[in-house]
Amino acid sequence: MTLETADKALDLVFRSPNPAIKIEFQGGEPLLNFELIRHVVQKAEQRNKGEGRDLQFVITTTLSLATDEILEFCRDHKIFLSSSLDGPSDLHNKNRPRPGRDSHERFVSGLKRARDILGYDSVSALMTTAPTSLTRVRDIVDEYLKHGFDGIFLRHLSPYGFALKTKSFQAYNTDRWLEFYKEGMEYILELNKAGTPFTEYYSTLLLTKMMSAEDPGFVDLMNPAGAGIAAIVFNYDGDVYASDESRMLREMGDTTFRLGNVHQNSYEEMFTSDALLTALEDSFTSSAPMCSDCAFEPWCGADPVFHHGMYGDVLGRKPESDFCKRVMGIAKYLLEKMRKDDEAKEIFMRWVNRC
Repeated sequence: MTLETADKALDLVFRSPNPAIKIEFQGGEPLLNFELIRHVVQKAEQRNKGEGRDLQFVITTTLSLATDEILEFCRDHKIFLSSSLDGPSDLHNKNRPRPGRDSHERFVSGLKRARDILGYDSVSALMTTAPTSLTRVRDIVDEYLKHGFDGIFLRHLSPYGFALKTKSFQAYNTDRWLEFYKEGMEYILELNKAGTPFTEYYSTLLLTKMMSAEDPGFVDLMNPAGAGIAAIVFNYDGDVYASDESRMLREMGDTTFRLGNVHQNSYEEMFTSDALLTALEDSFTSSAPMCSDCAFEPWCGADPVFHHGMYGDVLGRKPESDFCKRVMGIAKYLLEKMRKDDEAKEIFMRWVNRC
């Protein structure tokens, strides 16, 4: 991305009416172009002096290129780091191959330096459930505990980008992922009952909707969909997409959710475009067939990008939808645990109240 493109993207960011703005740098590896990050952060901070927004920054990085100079800049500008940890070294290195087969070792080294300079809670980690992960959920949770994390997001593979090209997303179905998730949850509950506080984050998001009047603002569980409302993505070439999944669809040749380009289109043109408004309207669950009379609808969300990518329309075929199966499977599990296990219910309440 050029400085000119970044500046035009920043102009659009500050057109948002939201009192809170979070700018996240993603890649590839965004630290390969750290000077651009420096430029955007400093310019956004300068602009925000007159705006008074709640301004936050996140860099999604492997940590392998995070020098002390970069980390000190992140500390001074209160930038959070988000990285990936798929499990123990053998599993992480297999899931995230690189020359030298040392992805895990580089992560551990980078994590320590980042925590030393930024502070312990300024670095988070995210895992993805690859086919090789399905029998290793306890090992994965233990790895997060080993490195001092107090929770995990048991995240499934999405049918975009590299996962689609390698067909790895087809290596397990939703039923198999739910088995993985439930095994992980049982272990996490065991840990909590034994006195080790540890949270599963997706469950907490859903429980927050189920057990409180709060909406956690998680894009996948928003209705109308959070794509283009809660988040947008600026590509390196200036193209603007309704979500990161929308951008990944573009890499597969599908431009359905391209809103425009920062060099060619105005804010009004992009955010009143048919590409966005039609998708939001057509996927609104309160009036969608099979969603409107579903018992789980108040806790669920609309995901038009996923359903378009999988089924060719933003509503999708609900009886076949993996999104629906996942949300319903998790919700049923959580309700059953709370019905039968008072201690589990108390643990869930603690997770919700910490949000």
